[in-house]
Amino acid sequence: MGTLGKAIYTVGFWIRETGQAIDRLGCRLQGRYFFQEQLSRHRTLMNVFDKAPVVDKDAFVAPSASIIGDVQVGSGSSIWYGCVLRGDANSISVGSGTNIQDNSLVHVAKSNLSGKVLPTIIGDNVTIGHSAVLHGCTVEDEAFIGTGAMLLDGSIVEKNAMVAAGALVRQNTKIPSGEVWGGNPAKFLRKLTDEERAFISQSATNYSDLAQVHVAENAKPFDRIELEKALRKKFTRKDEEDDSTLSVVLETPPELVHPDKDPKPLQK
Repeated sequence: MGTLGKAIYTVGFWIRETGQAIDRLGCRLQGRYFFQEQLSRHRTLMNVFDKAPVVDKDAFVAPSASIIGDVQVGSGSSIWYGCVLRGDANSISVGSGTNIQDNSLVHVAKSNLSGKVLPTIIGDNVTIGHSAVLHGCTVEDEAFIGTGAMLLDGSIVEKNAMVAAGALVRQNTKIPSGEVWGGNPAKFLRKLTDEERAFISQSATNYSDLAQVHVAENAKPFDRIELEKALRKKFTRKDEEDDSTLSVVLETPPELVHPDKDPKPLQK
């Protein structure tokens, strides 16, 4: 970053700091009512000097996720709540249609026993389960990483391979296509079934569709959220066949029905 770039960056920094100070002043003037605004001041996308995230316009990044530094996220992918993708010492690449589920961590390798500087590469239509950890590894297209699994430096999960929940994949381990590995350390368990192959493909599609619902919900302004709360409360009635106060049927108000869909009661 040259002298001019640093000067522009500094000016931008002070403008943002001034804006935040004005926002804090506004909250104090609103008194006890300011907390009703369901807005997150969390910084979802963050540069590391000249390394800036590049997120496709059709990708979903949850408000509480953190994408930092040299990170690319492809079309139709979804980065869910609490995820951290930190591309500071190297790069992270996420393909199209991939979902990285809640509280997962993706980082890169700057130093390790083999002395290699490794990026993290995640292909297309990959499913990465909740609370997984990926560190300086490669996950090829249509692979499946189970909940809580850990992939260490230099490990490779080939196309249509599955890492079971809670597995620890050690450094430089290669998991061949069509195999299921699990355990600590991860070892070959068996071949992938046809049903599991279909599940992996469908999982990616399901999360891509679900992400669009969350995109729409997160885009709603505060007044719209409050209106929908009031409408749902108005249209709530007690289940006549059950005296329990926990048994409630929520009838969808006409104002909230999508024009292309039939209204259906939501059971709670």
